Amino acid sequence: MNIDLNHKRILVTGASRGIGKAVALQLANSGAIVAAQYQKDRSAAEDLRAQYPHNIHLFQADFSQSTSVVTLYDQTVDALGGLDVLVNNAGLALHAPMNTEDLQWLDQWTLTLQVNLTAAALLCKKAILDFSEQNRGIIINISSRAAFRGDTSDYLAYAASKGGLMSLTKSIARAYGKKGIVAFDIAPGFVKTDMAQSFIDQYGEDLVLNDIALNDLTTPHDIAPIITLLASGLANHATGTTIDVNAGSYIH
Repeated sequence: MNIDLNHKRILVTGASRGIGKAVALQLANSGAIVAAQYQKDRSAAEDLRAQYPHNIHLFQADFSQSTSVVTLYDQTVDALGGLDVLVNNAGLALHAPMNTEDLQWLDQWTLTLQVNLTAAALLCKKAILDFSEQNRGIIINISSRAAFRGDTSDYLAYAASKGGLMSLTKSIARAYGKKGIVAFDIAPGFVKTDMAQSFIDQYGEDLVLNDIALNDLTTPHDIAPIITLLASGLANHATGTTIDVNAGSYIH
């Protein structure tokens, strides 16, 4: 099956590295016009665009600031002439042991929920208003295996934020299907990315490998084709679904 995304306008957040980068490249390779959001690493973002200079457009936004999120969406719609698909991928996982000083722990909790959940929810809100007018639209949110099975005690905020994102996705699917809007949740397990490296450094790669059913760790390139399929509209009747990509480490 050849997936053709020509004329699809897609916003991918956290696109300069990891899962977001692989997704942006796969979508552009399939013909989509991609708005690729990045936070700080302009050099990495430029390297991404260089691979598909006619299909990938770069937008900087700091998701710790809600005004930056709103500006990102408005700039994307203006530049692309509208939006067909929203892919909420941007996220962070802050190491916060329980013995962290209370206010510092709370600051990390608040920042994690702001970036992983609140910013994504705000983009969903704005997209839903536009999608409702055009009677079509696709939202793909990247949650986590942690949304279902939890995480370690050092990453409570990460698990909580991803659980909220999963519930948000299902609620959107139920509430807006009659308006032509579909929503999907992708729940990766441990994915070999820069963000995950701190966990590997702390706990060791053997611990991660022993937790999965396959012989090798999941990579961003194992996730990108699934998102490309969902972005095509060929799987709309799976709206509300969570697709697990966790190498058999959690089956429910």
